Amino acid sequence: MQIPFRQHKGYDPLGDCGKGKCPVCARNNAIFKVKNTLEKEEFTSDAVSPFVGRFGYPNINVGILAPPQQNEEAWLYDAPKYWSAENYEIPKIVDFRSSLLNSRYNINIKKRIKLLELSQDIAMSSKPVDVDIQLHEKPRFRLNLGSHMAPTGPNAKLKKAIITENPKIHTKVYKVFEDIDLKANEAVNYLYQNKFDENFLSKILSVGTLGLKKDRKLVPTRWSITATDDIIGKNLINEVKDFSEISSCSAFFGNYLGNYYLILMFSEVWSYELFETYVPQNWNFNKPLRCTTDYESYSGRKSYADATAGGYYTVRLAILEKLKEMKKQASVLALRFITDEYTMPLGVWVTREATRKAMNNNPIEFSSKELMTDYARKLIKRRFNYNVDYLLNSSKLLKNIKQQTKLEKFI
Repeated sequence: MQIPFRQHKGYDPLGDCGKGKCPVCARNNAIFKVKNTLEKEEFTSDAVSPFVGRFGYPNINVGILAPPQQNEEAWLYDAPKYWSAENYEIPKIVDFRSSLLNSRYNINIKKRIKLLELSQDIAMSSKPVDVDIQLHEKPRFRLNLGSHMAPTGPNAKLKKAIITENPKIHTKVYKVFEDIDLKANEAVNYLYQNKFDENFLSKILSVGTLGLKKDRKLVPTRWSITATDDIIGKNLINEVKDFSEISSCSAFFGNYLGNYYLILMFSEVWSYELFETYVPQNWNFNKPLRCTTDYESYSGRKSYADATAGGYYTVRLAILEKLKEMKKQASVLALRFITDEYTMPLGVWVTREATRKAMNNNPIEFSSKELMTDYARKLIKRRFNYNVDYLLNSSKLLKNIKQQTKLEKFI
């Protein structure tokens, strides 16, 4: 089987490639490592995650993601929070994900078959599960990239799969699985409050293990990721609204994998707005850039954030986690600057973790919103040579703050 290798546009052994930072090298290295295993139609491995597609809905593909051979550290292949904590760079993440074989079968979202039960066990397990996999065909190598999900590698149609060990399912996870009278949003928040991360929660939501019995069905992974962030975020908003407003304006700044976030907190009741823009190197300061934006007031949104999509909910979640920790509420303007360092899309988990890194940095506090916005102008000009007024002047949040009548005016 011939596997195409992607070529460089000029190789520099003293540049990024020589330092192990090139994603093209990472992809080619992954192809080299799995090439021999792609010749087999049967193998034993450690299944790390299910994957639910969305094309053809409601008749969709459900996959079992597993490296093509057993690996004691298979859990690392699907651990976004750990990747971020350890500051893994893009090539290392691509290396993990492009080595995952997607063994898939087609099913209606409401149907229940043995293979689905197996996928549910894999999703609910606290650690990768030993599984024997038999395919209809030899796998085809393809690195699937997307803005919502972490990449996946080779794929093939699944003929048969058998779990060869008992999955390690936490008692709290089994509790919500067995409770067919518990709504999905209540189950997600219960597990989140018991320290299960959103990556795990989106997996078990996607394979129909949560919710009322009549409502349980398969949810495409892309949708379940956003649904999980939204469910947790809405619950945190209700908590945050009970807190007092922050005493002074605060700015947080941080980044991960070339995604930079400037988070501006204003001493107002809860509202939230996100701007996303790509900033090329050597940009002309006086030229505007294309951007996307979404906003919600104190009363919330009634529609999906179409412009910024899944990133809207991941960034909101990271901000709300910080506000809960502070026991404060605020109006929050989040500015995302995507740079050329972000060489390929890795999924919305990047935006969640990049924002968390920003929120974990020490804030700079200001006595007025004018001083904070002036700081934002200087910071963004220095870092990206971009005039941030193009964003600030079109902000609904800032416009509402400016026009809002304060209660003190009537006292």
